[in-house]
Amino acid sequence: MPNFKAEKLKTNLKLCINRLKLLEKKKTEGAMKARKEIADYIKTHRLERARVRVEHIIREDYLVEALEVLELYCDLLLARFGLLEQKAYCDDTLVEAVSTLIWASPRLVADVQEFGIIAHQFEEKFGKEFAHQAKSNLSGTVNAKVIHRLGVEPIKKSLIENYLVEIARNYHQEYQPDPSAFLENEDVPPPMDGKPFIPPEEFYPEGNMYTAAATAPPASHVLPPQYTSYGGPPPTQGPPSQPSNPGLPFPTGPGLAQSRTMDLPSVPSHTFPEPPPSGGDGDVDFDDLTRRFEDLKRRK
Repeated sequence: MPNFKAEKLKTNLKLCINRLKLLEKKKTEGAMKARKEIADYIKTHRLERARVRVEHIIREDYLVEALEVLELYCDLLLARFGLLEQKAYCDDTLVEAVSTLIWASPRLVADVQEFGIIAHQFEEKFGKEFAHQAKSNLSGTVNAKVIHRLGVEPIKKSLIENYLVEIARNYHQEYQPDPSAFLENEDVPPPMDGKPFIPPEEFYPEGNMYTAAATAPPASHVLPPQYTSYGGPPPTQGPPSQPSNPGLPFPTGPGLAQSRTMDLPSVPSHTFPEPPPSGGDGDVDFDDLTRRFEDLKRRK
């Protein structure tokens, strides 16, 4: 630690913050101009050129996000500079900030020269072994967002299409995204013969619903047999016909058989009084009527 200079580190941290702010502003303004250029490409249907330019914009946006995180870490180290200066080892609350700045130093030293001086001062302060682990991220203490934003992995096609959609919308241009770009992370392959894709059987332990739906016979619309009375089917000359739908059982059972052979009680034949005999000529006997009327009077 004999070559560690606290004032030099503190000064370069302040200069680094100012340089990062200028770089963020420059990158943001350049990205805004590039968006207008991409809108012109969309208008003239130069979509491939627009996609390449969008990938550059995404890289610039990633860089700006990483610069913002590094600026925050420099500000944090300045706020806790007394803790950083007094202790011979790196405090646990500062390990991530120090490690991230050391890791980003070789990647950004061309744009921010202060990063080289800052990383060298940390190496003098905490030792070469600490600096080596931070540069290689062997201990996993480097900020994951900074690693991703400064990485060199290819940009996803779906993200490029989303950028194109937003740019077209902001500049009032019509654009139809490529549907295949949103399937790059899917396990479903595109159809080769025009037929819909049916997932394999192992995807569905309890049965493939797609295969069952594709191989099932068409449903037949068969109506159940109609009955005119509760006792059974309508009378026919021969035996009753079976229903056309084999899935519906023909109504049978002891109750139905009994209803067909039930013995009903006979009606008595002499339940009404016989009419009085009438004369052969059909004339009314007034003497007989007078006699009956007199008998009724006596009874009263």
